[in-house]
Amino acid sequence: MSHMSAGDRYSTGLDRSTDRQHVASWRTLYRTAGAAAAVTAVLIPIQIAVFIAYPYPKTVAGWYMLLQDKPLVGLVDLDLVLVVDNVLLVVIALAAYVALRHLSPSVMAIATGLWLLAIGMFIASNPAVQMLKLSHHFAAAPTDEQRSQAIAAGEAVLANWEGSAFQVSYVVGQLSGILIAIIMLRTRSFGRLVPYALIIGNVVGFGYYLPRVGLAVSAFSGVVLWVWYIAITRSFLKLGRNRDAATDRGSESG
Repeated sequence: MSHMSAGDRYSTGLDRSTDRQHVASWRTLYRTAGAAAAVTAVLIPIQIAVFIAYPYPKTVAGWYMLLQDKPLVGLVDLDLVLVVDNVLLVVIALAAYVALRHLSPSVMAIATGLWLLAIGMFIASNPAVQMLKLSHHFAAAPTDEQRSQAIAAGEAVLANWEGSAFQVSYVVGQLSGILIAIIMLRTRSFGRLVPYALIIGNVVGFGYYLPRVGLAVSAFSGVVLWVWYIAITRSFLKLGRNRDAATDRGSESG
């Protein structure tokens, strides 16, 4: 039978007090991340429904017509809502880093940095605003030559949409998500659904590169990640209101 000295008891109590102070100091971030995840969980079904109801036009002129007739639908098809999702993901990534950094500081710093890089590259590569402006030019063009110029400009924008920036952001984002999920498996704070859904969603996401079925597989990964957003909403909100738990530093770092 082991006996704890007065000094040990004091040290343990001090550690627990430090943990509580750590949780309290980041409570606003956790709550904000939970709210961001909840908003994204609401937006994902809307995006999927629009993608199903309004498939991508096959021509630039078709995009322009869609953007003129149904601008909101066209912008959703051009992933503008995904841009919003990615802005919200910045808060989620930062909260995940704060919650998990004590488990593996180096891996979390690398994974979070790559995640933020992927987010920035995805946002920068999105063509929604440019295509909307070009659709206005196309609709107002008085001559066939000017309309042809607008179509040529649209073709260039769409070609860049899935160019190097998008491809790098997609692959780096998937890999960083998997790394963070692996670290999540080392703590009880997020349960098991959160890390496993993140791993499965990102691994399946690589199916985007399969010929013919890539978009369908990618859409399925979106459904899995929708489950992840719902689950991590609960986890972050719990961390944001729990004064004593929030990290397993005391039990897992020793």
